[in-house]
Amino acid sequence: MDLSVNRSRWRRRAQTSKPLFLLSISIVLFSLFLVLSLSSYRPFLNPKTLIPKSTQCRPQTLTLDPSERFLWYAPHSGFSNQLAELRNALLLSAILNRTLIVPPVLDHHSVALGSCPKFRVTGPSELRAAVWDHIMQLADERRYVSMADIVDLSSVASMVKLIDFRVFASVWCGLNMEKACYGSLCCAISGIGSLPSNTNQCRSMLSGMHGNSNSCVYALEEDCRTTVWTYQQDDDAILDAFQPDEELRRKKKISYVRKRRDIYKAFGPGSIADGAAILVFGSLFSSPYKGSELYIDIHQAPRDLRIQSLLRKIEFLPFAPEIISAGEKFSVNKIKESYLCAQLRLLDGQFKNHWKATFAALEQKIKLLQLELKEKKVHGPLHIFIMTDLPTANWTGTYLADLAKDVNSYKFYTLQDSDELVIQTAKKLMAAEHGLRSGFLPKNLDVNWNRVCDPVLLPDVLLYIEETICSCASMGFVGTAGSTIAESIELIIKNNICKL
Repeated sequence: MDLSVNRSRWRRRAQTSKPLFLLSISIVLFSLFLVLSLSSYRPFLNPKTLIPKSTQCRPQTLTLDPSERFLWYAPHSGFSNQLAELRNALLLSAILNRTLIVPPVLDHHSVALGSCPKFRVTGPSELRAAVWDHIMQLADERRYVSMADIVDLSSVASMVKLIDFRVFASVWCGLNMEKACYGSLCCAISGIGSLPSNTNQCRSMLSGMHGNSNSCVYALEEDCRTTVWTYQQDDDAILDAFQPDEELRRKKKISYVRKRRDIYKAFGPGSIADGAAILVFGSLFSSPYKGSELYIDIHQAPRDLRIQSLLRKIEFLPFAPEIISAGEKFSVNKIKESYLCAQLRLLDGQFKNHWKATFAALEQKIKLLQLELKEKKVHGPLHIFIMTDLPTANWTGTYLADLAKDVNSYKFYTLQDSDELVIQTAKKLMAAEHGLRSGFLPKNLDVNWNRVCDPVLLPDVLLYIEETICSCASMGFVGTAGSTIAESIELIIKNNICKL
């Protein structure tokens, strides 16, 4: 009896609640439909509320011109490669009349591209996402330093509009970037945002992982496997001289065809990309290869005097004044004599297998100098500044150890990251806040200029000071063949930056 009564009651309840159940299912399905329908539209993050003004990608704040357009890219590999990419980024920003978002210095090889000659590279979207992740890591670990903190961009500031990544992330993404700050200016500006939980939304947008977003972001998927960018060379859509050879096509099943494309025609006025607020590239690294360039072949612009002038300026971008001053100070106060600089890259990549050739070049240079000194009847030890990645404790059994033992003939000088000169230079460099001051700064936002942040860790500036010291070597320079560091030093020497 009781069981049957209970069953009838359950049936009655089920019958009376059926319309409500169907209504609940309908609401859930409709909500799911809205989510799926809107997932393809990802409006760019508003600087404060992250609620888009409209389908247009424009910030609501008055600190930026609503018509302002930006250029972002994915730096990678070592510092020398990142510097080469920065030069190309400045060039493309000027050609396309966009404001360049200046990135930080990435850890050495924290993000790798791959090999363009072998047509084996990381895709642009994946590369951009990896760069974003590493930048956030640098900020979280308080190790952020802008490329414009290290490299002096004052010579191009009147020709290319700039904005520091921290300012951009604060104003556009609504992110609080105070962990990436050292000085008071950065602290005040980077504290504008307060929504760190929306990092993934900005990451997705700038990486182009979900394609282009209306008039907000145009993310390129072209890279060195398919494209060589040119400007005013009348060669748009023509096949490039360098193509994968038959053996590579067969072994790796490569079907890429490299074409030369005019950057202005592709992304300038009248193009789809021109309407996007942010134009996003992948890698901008390029170098000569087999009669062509790997990715960007813009060395002359005779029909555009403004760009021609910029090309001359970006051929060499000096270090910040604090770094140059430190190198000169070491030369004058520590070495005090005419000296030779030897840059010996021995542990990284391909260089660890070429010790013999590297030491042979140094030995030949020393012998030539000794002959010159003998002819001039100059007595005393030969002063040599050693710049190497091989720790002193590991010199045993090497040519360096043999030279160091002969104290009557040679006097060595080295610089360590723990030396007071290096530490004080890093402090002065970060306090100057060149990265922020070289670009756009918001002026109309209600910011707390008295705000104090915990400062980031001091950057490692040893490499840059060492390069400057080498450029001051009056007895010459001998570098490691194929090293981009050696090439950088030779460029500094060529531009006569050291004024001793």
